Amino acid sequence: MSEMRALLVEQLDRLLTEQGGVAILREVEGGTWPGALWAEVEGQGLALALVPEEAGGAGLGWGDAAALWHVLGRHAAPVPLGEAMLAGAFLGAAGVELPAGFTALAPAGEAAPFGRHASALALVDGTRVSLRAPGGATEGQNTGREPRDDVTPGSVTAEGDLPNGFGPRPARLGLALLRAAQIGGALEKVLALTVDWANTRKQFGRPIGKFQAIQQSLAAMAAEVASVQVAVAAAARAAEARGLDGAAFEIACAKVVAGEAATFGAATAHQVFAAIGITEEHELHHLTRRLWSWREEGGTERGWAQEIGRAAMARGGDALWPDLTARDISGVPA
Repeated sequence: MSEMRALLVEQLDRLLTEQGGVAILREVEGGTWPGALWAEVEGQGLALALVPEEAGGAGLGWGDAAALWHVLGRHAAPVPLGEAMLAGAFLGAAGVELPAGFTALAPAGEAAPFGRHASALALVDGTRVSLRAPGGATEGQNTGREPRDDVTPGSVTAEGDLPNGFGPRPARLGLALLRAAQIGGALEKVLALTVDWANTRKQFGRPIGKFQAIQQSLAAMAAEVASVQVAVAAAARAAEARGLDGAAFEIACAKVVAGEAATFGAATAHQVFAAIGITEEHELHHLTRRLWSWREEGGTERGWAQEIGRAAMARGGDALWPDLTARDISGVPA
């Protein structure tokens, strides 16, 4: 991890530790905008992390972004920083200057995360990106009770085209990488909570974590967490080297691995916690509800697996083994 990345990860982790938590999650799930926390995020320039330096941003890469998104997932962060970073990346790459305030990411035809709270919209329609004034919003939620709103875009403030490296579906690829990274962070926290509970909760005179069946479940869960982190890191490296479009295979793989791990990890955690894990007072359900939501956003594992399968069939059987085993760090077959 680079010194800059480590500094940003520590900075974001400290901010969310100090100003996040279950109380603010409940407020956001009830419809409140976390203005104070967003002001801190904006003041630290985190929303501009993926905007090129010449456009006033930090000019960070996808690997740096994935590391920050992992932190967001670990805290079930109640602010749409990941989506704002993507909006900034697309607008900046298209030569559109970002306004002050929260700019919501609005993929064409899809709900906008936290769209009701936006001061501007980044509407991504294929390779065309436009900055819009916010219009009316039909409020909605995902399973994690995060705002997912159908927003009517207002007047166009500025617009431009994305360069070739983003490909014809940048919003879907960007969201898939974002959600996979968030799932990895949330699963890491769920695992930590579950291990702590297994070492605390006693049955028959000893912690339940001493029972072999529980140990096996926790070991399998730890393996799933590690697999997501490896897949996301590989996808982020490929995106840095080849652009989002060139990293489509790695991003698809990361989303498939993350979606399957989210299902397994949430189920395992609730089995270990039993009834207490679904009580409103407990922290666990805030994470697992988001895991169930994020596996559906940015493309499901079934959808991405089908795409991988179609690509493999198109290349033919002779290319399958090299495609799986001879890929360099940039994600391109050797």
